[in-house]
Amino acid sequence: MTIAVLALQGAFIEHEQMLQRLGVDCFEVRTLADWGRHKDGLIIPGGESTTQLKLLADLRLLEPVREYISAGGAVFGTCAGLILLAKKVEGDDITRISTMDIDVCRNAYGRQLGSFHTEAEMKGVGMVPMTFIRAPYINSVGAGVEVLAEVGGHIVAARQGRQLVTAFHPELCVADTAVHEYFINDVVGHKA
Repeated sequence: MTIAVLALQGAFIEHEQMLQRLGVDCFEVRTLADWGRHKDGLIIPGGESTTQLKLLADLRLLEPVREYISAGGAVFGTCAGLILLAKKVEGDDITRISTMDIDVCRNAYGRQLGSFHTEAEMKGVGMVPMTFIRAPYINSVGAGVEVLAEVGGHIVAARQGRQLVTAFHPELCVADTAVHEYFINDVVGHKA
C-alpha cells in the first residue's frame, strides 16, 4: 500500500512519520509529475487552507485531485484538509476541492491562543487524543455523511464513503496511531 501526502504546506512531515510508524509506504506530492505516481490514498494535511488552495491551482493539481476523489479515491483531510474538502464554508463561496457534503466553520475555535488538547470518543476508533490548532468544526452534514466525533457539541470528525476528515491533528499525537490506522484499514481498505 502506498499513500500520497500533499506536501505543499502544513504538517505533511508529521503524517509521513505516522505512516512510516505503521509500515505504510508514502510519497510527497509537490508537482503534477508526483501526482501521476500510483497511490492507494491521499492525505491532505493541516496548515493554511488558502495557501494550499492557491498552490493546488497554480501547480495544476486542483482538478486532478478533485477527479481522483470524485472517482472514489480514498482521502484523509485534517484541519485545513477538512476545509479544502468541504462543499460549503461559512461566509465563503470560493470553490475548493469541494467533494464532501459538509458545511464548515473555519477558525471556529478562534486564534492560535484558542488552541487546545482533549480526548474524545471517535466512532470506529475509540478514545483518541485530539489537538485543535485554529481549528474548524463542521456545522452540518449532508445525506451520506457519517458523524464520527463531537467535542463540545460540535462535529470534529466525519466520513463520507472513502473521504475522512478531522478538525483536529491526529498526526501531532505521536503516541497514538489509531486515527491513521482507521484511515488505512477502513477508508483506504474499503472499496466503494
